Amino acid sequence: MSLTIGIAGLPNVGKSTLFNALTRATVLAANYPFATIEPNVGVVPLPDPRLDTLAQMFHSQRTVHATVSFVDIAGIVRGASEGEGLGNQFLANIREADAICQVTRAFNNPDVVHVDGKVDPASDIETIQMELVLADMQTLEKQIPRLEKEVRGKKTEPVVLETARAALAVLEKGELLSGPAGADLDQEALASFQLMTTKPFIFVFNMDADGMEDEARKDELRALVAPAEAVFLDAQFEAELVELDEADAREMLAESGQAESGLDQLARVGFDTLGLQTFLTAGEKESRAWTIHKGDTAPKAAGVIHTDFEKGFIKAEIVSYEDLVSLGSIAEARAHGRVRMEGKDYIMQDGDVVEFRSGLSSGGKK
Repeated sequence: MSLTIGIAGLPNVGKSTLFNALTRATVLAANYPFATIEPNVGVVPLPDPRLDTLAQMFHSQRTVHATVSFVDIAGIVRGASEGEGLGNQFLANIREADAICQVTRAFNNPDVVHVDGKVDPASDIETIQMELVLADMQTLEKQIPRLEKEVRGKKTEPVVLETARAALAVLEKGELLSGPAGADLDQEALASFQLMTTKPFIFVFNMDADGMEDEARKDELRALVAPAEAVFLDAQFEAELVELDEADAREMLAESGQAESGLDQLARVGFDTLGLQTFLTAGEKESRAWTIHKGDTAPKAAGVIHTDFEKGFIKAEIVSYEDLVSLGSIAEARAHGRVRMEGKDYIMQDGDVVEFRSGLSSGGKK
């Protein structure tokens, strides 16, 4: 399972600079609208220092992090849903994303042209969201006539048509389907339409160095997107940060007064927004983090490693990461009664170090 985040925003807000920092990729970041012509996809590891600790403990040959995929699309402008600019043709690239990261400009720089002529985060957010609303309305308006025929022919359940009509009514009010109005609809039917406004939003405000130190300004922007979480970063700073080695990067972060990089924060918020967590496996071959949803059972987690492990699940041998590290080894954890045998109803916890016992084969060797 890999988290996929679609990066959306107006032109010249720093999307490509952010994407460069995320993937160390070379993406055209020219100072004019529509510089990003082809969609760009980058897969980056989710930072997890626990893996390095496990790798040292188990003398692992390699570490494998959970991954976050970012899809960067061309800047969307007002009227994109009606063919303005290039944004409309790229909307399909974020339809299958798990979340939408809306990058909004919150810095003033006369040398970087704003597509609307002024820096106004509230207006920018409204522009992007309305274009997504309009695009979703077009999707539903095309599907409803087909669904009406299929319901009459008893090829589709009536609830699917009812949900499409109700969703369209919500969108016509200018509301997102990820909000309270969308929560009242049949979620299974709603998911079948692959609408962008059903997805959770993560808001990234691209600031300059002065803005990063302006807590009053940050509070204003947090209030603008609440209850969603806001991520504040300086994309240019992040781009410079990733070019440094780990020691120099830590020093640069400390000098800027930041506890973690904006990119690490973005990955963490993305995981939390989607209700994801990781469990860990460790052995001589590799120490690895696996992505699951919060609330997943042990068999479900086993299935992430291999579907056979879910089908043949017997038990899971589990020790918490904290107990394992504090006691120093699996043998010591067992001696202190910290290694547990859990069954099919066990709800996985973040940081569980696991070996699955399966009737078909063994998974997650430690």
